Parts: sequence; C-alpha cells; structure tokens
Amino acid sequence: MNTNYLESSIKQFEYYKMLGEKAITQIPDAALFWQSNKDSNSIAMIIKHLSGNMLSRWTDFMTTDGEKDFRDRDSEFENVMITRAEILEMWERGWACLLAALKSIKPDDLDKIIYIRNQGHTVLEAINRQLAHYPYHVGQIVFVAKMKIENDWLSLSIPKSESKSFNAEKFVQEKHRGHFTDDSLK
Repeated sequence: MNTNYLESSIKQFEYYKMLGEKAITQIPDAALFWQSNKDSNSIAMIIKHLSGNMLSRWTDFMTTDGEKDFRDRDSEFENVMITRAEILEMWERGWACLLAALKSIKPDDLDKIIYIRNQGHTVLEAINRQLAHYPYHVGQIVFVAKMKIENDWLSLSIPKSESKSFNAEKFVQEKHRGHFTDDSLK
C-alpha cells in the first residue's frame, strides 16, 4: 500500500508539472508577466512561488523545518522582469528538488513526523498538503495562459466535443490496472 501511494503521488506531481509546462510553452514571453490586476499573480510570480515553496519544503525535509531561512516568500510575489530561461530554470529546480525528495522516501518514512513552520505533519500528510497546493497553482498557470492564448489554445486534456471519441477509444481496450496519468506522461 505505502509503495503504491508513493508511486502514485510521484506520478500525480509529474502530471501537474507536465500540464504546467504544456501551458507555459503556448504563451509568448510577455504573457509570463501579465497580471489581470494589481492583486493577481502573473505566471512568473506563480512559478517563483512554487519553486520557492518546493525548495523550502523538500530540502532536507526529514531533518529541518519546511520553512527555511533562505526562503524570501514575499519576494516570490514581486513581478520582476527576468528571462523565460531564468523562469524555467526556477521551475525545473523546484520540481527536481521535490521529485528527488519524494523518490528518497521509504514506505516506513510515511509515518515519521516532520515540521512546517513548527507544525508537525506525518510525511504522508506533508505530501498530501503539497498535492493540494501545487496543482492549485498549476491550475492558475493554465487558466492565465488560456486567457492569454484565447482562440489558439491547445487543450491539455480531452478537447471540447471530443469526449465520445475519447471514451470510445478507452472502452475498446481490455480492462487493466494503471494510473490515469500513464498515457499523458509519455
């Protein structure tokens, strides 16, 4: 059970990373910094926040608090113009830290207590916390990207009006065990 949970969690995170990347590749550089109003976040800000959170939470997560001294959370929400390459480097660094940490976890570790801002969580609870947090922000990235692309958006899931053909393709296959992301991560 615990091995399956870890494998499933990693696949979920990889799936949301892929969704974010597919959205980001569809937008021009200027759209990375677009804000609908002064209180909204640009895609670049969301990426800085995700990366900062991932690096803070998952660096030495078994032995140090998840809110690291090196993190400057407030600066993550400043819309500083940097290059696409710098933004993507932040994205990759955060995800690499998260995925390496998850791949280091043994099933027996899931019940161990770790801390985030001095609040104890089991490792399993910390994973679940981030499985809710990161997809929330990836969804924001997708939404903002979709607004900026408008009519040229390439769907990241089943395109509108194509559910019947998608399902028909699935139901001609034999029943089998698998993770729903298996086909999307190829």
